[in-house]
Amino acid sequence: MKMPRNSLFLRLIWLLVWLPLLYQSVSGHDAYVRDACNVTRYQDLCIHLLSPFSLAAKRSPSKWARAGVAVTITEAKSVSQFLVDLNRKRTMRGRNRGALLDCVECLSDAIDNLHRALGVLRNLSGTTFEEQMEDLTTWLSAAMSDQGTCLDGFEGGKGTQVELLRNKVSVMSCVTSNALALVIKLATAGPESLMEP
Repeated sequence: MKMPRNSLFLRLIWLLVWLPLLYQSVSGHDAYVRDACNVTRYQDLCIHLLSPFSLAAKRSPSKWARAGVAVTITEAKSVSQFLVDLNRKRTMRGRNRGALLDCVECLSDAIDNLHRALGVLRNLSGTTFEEQMEDLTTWLSAAMSDQGTCLDGFEGGKGTQVELLRNKVSVMSCVTSNALALVIKLATAGPESLMEP
């Protein structure tokens, strides 16, 4: 079935009108995530992982901090599942096997700390803001320490699985570092930032 020429013409006009507006909208959201991530150490990773939150978070430091911690939890759970699966396969032996079991425990502790942090971010209050910021930085720092302890256990370890494990935990540490930077940005913005939409 052939489309009438005027219908094709109208669709072309529609595209020419709306495409620039869509591009402008997307690039505006891109500016939000770039602005939020400018305080992080791993900005490209931050932008990649947090860009889906641009529309909702816009310029709200508390929403960006919450998104950062939520993404970190997702990453941590993925790495933790990888470690559990690796343990089930029983392919690691000796010192590496012991380090793997320690790492599973460390990441479990890290996930607990991340959940505590997310709970605080979901219930921010102007009256207890400073105490909440102290708790957040403590829990996120503890999660980073747990990840570092996990990596320390594999120092000098060799093999494809050890390298893959190191890479996954290192990326998780970078994501956690970014979340901590976003929380520090929130703390710097102060309780008045909670009023921002």
